[in-house]
Amino acid sequence: MSRFIVEGGTPLSGRIRPAGNKNAALPCIAAAVLTDRPVTLDNVPRIRDVLTLLEIVASLGASVSWDDANTVTIDAGGVEVGRVDRAMAARIRASLLLAGPLLARFGDVTLPPPGGDVIGRRRMDTHFLAFESLGATVEFSEDFRIHAEGRLQAAPVFLDEPSVTGTENAVMAAVLARGTTVLRNAAAEPHVQDLCRMLVSMGAKIDGIGTGRLVIEGVDRLDGTRFRLGADHIETGSFIGLAAVTGSDLVIEEAPMEHLDSTLLGFRRLGVDCSVEGADLRVHGSREHEIRHDAFGAVPKIDDGPWPAFPADLTSIALVTAIRCHGTILIHEKMFESRMFFTDKLVAMGARIILCDPHRAVVVGPTRLRGGPVESPDIRAGMALLIAALGAEGRSEIHNIRQIERGYERIDDRLRALGARIERRDDGG
Repeated sequence: MSRFIVEGGTPLSGRIRPAGNKNAALPCIAAAVLTDRPVTLDNVPRIRDVLTLLEIVASLGASVSWDDANTVTIDAGGVEVGRVDRAMAARIRASLLLAGPLLARFGDVTLPPPGGDVIGRRRMDTHFLAFESLGATVEFSEDFRIHAEGRLQAAPVFLDEPSVTGTENAVMAAVLARGTTVLRNAAAEPHVQDLCRMLVSMGAKIDGIGTGRLVIEGVDRLDGTRFRLGADHIETGSFIGLAAVTGSDLVIEEAPMEHLDSTLLGFRRLGVDCSVEGADLRVHGSREHEIRHDAFGAVPKIDDGPWPAFPADLTSIALVTAIRCHGTILIHEKMFESRMFFTDKLVAMGARIILCDPHRAVVVGPTRLRGGPVESPDIRAGMALLIAALGAEGRSEIHNIRQIERGYERIDDRLRALGARIERRDDGG
């Protein structure tokens, strides 16, 4: 298994551009299965999760071709069955996103349990309840089978939680249902918005994009399209943390400013200041960062929540950033009960962190980290550990970097372009 060798403690400089939104690429790839016409996606990050989902789509009979480094065309005209291979599904949670499109197009889908990050229980019930509301039946055995007699029927659907993938599956099922579906308590994250806009470009009728209430008028068929994914706001937030931890002034080119309100507010609470320069975001990472107390000197907190709150995928990045800031702050990860367990690796590097419970950690800074061997437990914690290693004194070895590469395209090459001392090695290297 490959690993990164990092020599930390060197400030970075330069410009970096966020890749296309990973969490939009996956549902948009799945949505291509809704039509028998070609779908071309631009600004697609060439990362492990994307390649895995494309492999699954191809195994169903679709034609997949890369037109250039970040443009892919999917022609699902050859897809005839809705059964996903068990071994492939186990490699990625996004395999679950094929349930809605396959059910809508063929009326039947069999899926094994999906894989993905081990960050706590990730419910699938929201997906099943939405499908049942649209007239499908769900059967559970070793796999699960979702079946509809004829075309799905539109209905009022209230999601029991604003699940991102649950919303995406419900929308993809409803666009071909008979009648008008009103979907309430829907997720509204930027990647959900990208999916909805792509579906509209294919001929779907969706109102309320960007809100928690989506009105979907079913159509008989969808056409092909060409759609460009937006920039990844999570990767942008990761680069803000990178600048702060390494004491670097960086420019993030063409940052998705319309999606950064809560992110910038959270980092501002850590004392990390940014300025907008046209389409770019400049991070003033070389300044001292003073955690900003709440009123009357109370200890502040950063907590996540459904959009437009601070993104759950950035809590790991915020936590490692806080290590280098003056003051005390509570990081409260409300959504996944295992995501904070990587803090023991940061403590071993010298961080002063009190893990209160699976959801809350108190960080006291600043601390100068020291390098050491660490292992990436999931995509976001892996990136947080890589950032910590780049800001630490000495050498670090980061193992299980497949996790990082599932979500960050060519991250070692892009970091080297900023002056980072990072080397990728394979076993035996």
